[in-house]
Amino acid sequence: MKKLMFSALALFAFGFANAQDDAGFKAGVHVGFPMGDAGDFYTLNLGLDVAYMWNVAEDFKAGVTTGYTMYMGDEVDMGILGKYDVEDAGFIPLAGSAQYSIMENMFLGVDLGYAIYAGSAEGAEGGLYYQPKVGYQTDKIEIFLGYKGISNDGDISSFGLGAAYKF
Repeated sequence: MKKLMFSALALFAFGFANAQDDAGFKAGVHVGFPMGDAGDFYTLNLGLDVAYMWNVAEDFKAGVTTGYTMYMGDEVDMGILGKYDVEDAGFIPLAGSAQYSIMENMFLGVDLGYAIYAGSAEGAEGGLYYQPKVGYQTDKIEIFLGYKGISNDGDISSFGLGAAYKF
């Protein structure tokens, strides 16, 4: 785990050292609705995102992303066993990010990496993190729809909306 975090920090440091005029930070927020089995246990997905992107080609950017995403636990009725409050599940994704402009202001993107579990539930773990997305962008803002998933023996996923400000 320490190696993974060190690698992510080294990648950010490399980005600062090799910054280009058209590369840069973006920071934003997202809200999503849990899908599949996760929808039975969680009510909402909220989070913060930060990324650093480099221009690789004319319409293609690649970079690194992290942040914090939280799935808010629901109260589950277990029938004769009573009701159970599901703990919130928080994750810190460490991922690579790619974005391709399909038209002047429209893009397709994907984040792929690992999500570190940041909660207190015993036995809970992180897992493979992925988020394909499609969005609209200007020079300073970005709005996207995405499907976020974290997979490790089971999936926790959501469909959501995000917005970011580009620095």
